[in-house]
Amino acid sequence: MLRKWSFRALMLYFVFGLLMYIYLFFLGDSTIPEEMMGTSADPATFMNSRELMLSEEYSKIRNLLFFMSTPYEWLLYFLILIFGVSRAFANWAEKTTKFAFLQKAVYLFWLNILAFVIVYPFQYLSFYFSTTYNISTQNFSQWMGDELLDFWINYILMLVIVIVLYALMKKFKKRWWLAAWALSVPFTLFIMFVQPVMIDPLYNDFYPLQNKELEAEILTLANEANIPAEHVFEVNKSEETNALNAYVIGIGSNSRIVLWDTTLEKLSKDEILFVMAHEMAHYVEKHIYFGIGGYLILSLFGLWIIAKWMEYLIQKHGNDLKIKEVSHISSFPLFLLLSSFLLFMASPLTNLSSRYTETRADRYAIELTEDKEAAISSFQELSRVGLSQVNPPYLVKLFRYSHPTMMERLSRLEQFKEEE
Repeated sequence: MLRKWSFRALMLYFVFGLLMYIYLFFLGDSTIPEEMMGTSADPATFMNSRELMLSEEYSKIRNLLFFMSTPYEWLLYFLILIFGVSRAFANWAEKTTKFAFLQKAVYLFWLNILAFVIVYPFQYLSFYFSTTYNISTQNFSQWMGDELLDFWINYILMLVIVIVLYALMKKFKKRWWLAAWALSVPFTLFIMFVQPVMIDPLYNDFYPLQNKELEAEILTLANEANIPAEHVFEVNKSEETNALNAYVIGIGSNSRIVLWDTTLEKLSKDEILFVMAHEMAHYVEKHIYFGIGGYLILSLFGLWIIAKWMEYLIQKHGNDLKIKEVSHISSFPLFLLLSSFLLFMASPLTNLSSRYTETRADRYAIELTEDKEAAISSFQELSRVGLSQVNPPYLVKLFRYSHPTMMERLSRLEQFKEEE
């Protein structure tokens, strides 16, 4: 049974990988429709031939890594279960100490170490190709430092979740998922509140805009949108990447709009003002709160489904999975596997919702700045510098794109110009 299950899982993974490779490199259509050729949405109008070639190459590699790494994570957790690794870690932790808190800490440490080592090749390949294509500016030691920082932050957060989750599983045999969801609401809000001031500064330096002339114009724009001035920050991302970005993060008094210094260096003043207006739209229209609300609703249904699946799988295949009961710590890889699977399956819906809010933010920015030319050129530069496909294949858009494709954004701007 063990050999049959592991063989089938490996074969399914390799078949999936082969199909995705064929789709991304041969079948997926990323060409520009004939009616868009020669317009601002045509990458041939703002990229040279080398940039066009590199953007196609890099996008295909990056998309393949994404579609291969996600089921790889499922395969990892599945094999950890059926080969008894999770059960062995749990037994080891129980022999190490008599305190339940420390047992979970020991178990989770070794599980995370194993996952880190096994997933490392995908992480390194992502770093290698981003460096090869001149997207990343980090050297190996800098990148590895961030990876280790990620490991410890994730370990601490996961340890808190595991301790609370398995205490609830023991106390509420049938309704643990509801209790877990109820506690996840304040926990999620707390993490969102402290992330801009406690977590993000561990990776980068955040400071007020240094260009005072530009700052004055941004503050004027922020005043028109009724946004407190202290919510605009600059971050030194040029130490990591050549890509451009800006975003809204945090809630309450810690909410802020953040501009990467690469964006400030490579875009013109008018383009930066458009990007800022786009991010201001998220603040004005409370998109981050709607996002949190949607996440909490989906997590309620997700936890309920996970609880039902875990109960069924352990009752029917508990011996094969080497799990005693749902509330035993050895079931944690099963929880992670099901969570990852549901998040992946829900991503087309969450991405669709995100693309809607991004479209609204684009329109808001155009109405606020009244500068469609700056909007067009900023989107074109974002694509050119990031080596992004303007019109990605359908499955890539469905599962990866939380923003509208550049072709969609630029074609809408063309329509706005025609309407004027």
